Amino acid sequence: MSDQNIGPRSYAFPPGGLPDQSVNPEGTAIFTEAYAVIPAVTMRDIVTSFLPGWRDTRVWIIARPLSGFAETFAQYAVEIAPGGGSETPEPDAAAQATLLVTSGTGHLTLDGTKHSLNTGSYAYIPAGCAWEIENSGTDPLCFHWIRKRWEPAPGIEKPRAFVTSDAETLINWMPNTDKWGTTRFVEPTDLRHDMHMNIVTFHPGGRIPFAETHVMEHGLYVLQGTAKYLLNKDWVEVGPGDFMWLRAFCPQACIATGDEPFRYLLYKDVNRHPSLTL
Repeated sequence: MSDQNIGPRSYAFPPGGLPDQSVNPEGTAIFTEAYAVIPAVTMRDIVTSFLPGWRDTRVWIIARPLSGFAETFAQYAVEIAPGGGSETPEPDAAAQATLLVTSGTGHLTLDGTKHSLNTGSYAYIPAGCAWEIENSGTDPLCFHWIRKRWEPAPGIEKPRAFVTSDAETLINWMPNTDKWGTTRFVEPTDLRHDMHMNIVTFHPGGRIPFAETHVMEHGLYVLQGTAKYLLNKDWVEVGPGDFMWLRAFCPQACIATGDEPFRYLLYKDVNRHPSLTL
C-alpha cells in the first residue's frame, strides 16, 4: 500500500479538563518494573506544569529519566496559547530535541531562520542550537517534544537542524508486508543521530510478528487507532492518546485492531556504545 492509502492522519494529544464527579475512578494505568502505561484519560489539567522561560504555555511531562527504569530521555506534550511561546525554551545546552505538531499554527526559529509550523510538522533541533517558538495563530499550538542529551563520538559531527512533516516523509514498509511500516525522519545509518523519533504505522490486522526484546528504551505515544499491545507478558488494549513507557529489554509486540491505521510516535536511543560505568 502507498503512503496515500493510509487515509486521513490524526494526531492525538492530552485531553485536559477534568472528568465529572460521577466517573468511576478505577482506571487502566499500569506501572511495573518493565513498563508503564499512562492512559490518555489520566492526562488532565491537574497534572500540567508551567515552565520557566515559557509564556502562556502548559505542559504534560509524561516521561523523564528515572533511575532503574528508562534513563535517556524526557517526553512532553506542550500546549501554547495564542501569542505564547518561548525565546529560551531549552535549559540544557547539551540537549537535542524533536518536535511533532498535533494541531495549531506557529513559527519555529532555528539559529535565526524562521520556519512555519502546522499540523504534522516535524523538527529536529541539535544540541546547542538557538531556538525560539511562538503560537502565531488563534487556536492553541500543540506538539510533542522529546529531549535527550546528545552523546558525542570520535569522528562524528553534530547533526544539523531541519524541519519537515509527516506527510512529506515516506513510510518505509517492512520486508514482505504492506501492513507495517515506519516513517523515519533520519536514516538509521546516520551516526550523527543517537536518537530516533519515528512514526510507526500498522494497517488493521497488521502486527509485529515476534516479541521484540532489545537494549533500546522506548516512549510510544498513540497518535491514531487502536491495538492490542504486548508489554512484557501482558496484552494491553491501547488507543489514541495512550502512552507506553518501556525500559530496556522489555518484550513487546502488537496487533492493530479497529478499522483505521494504528499509528504511534516512537522514541528510541541508538548508534552509541553503552557506557561501561553506572
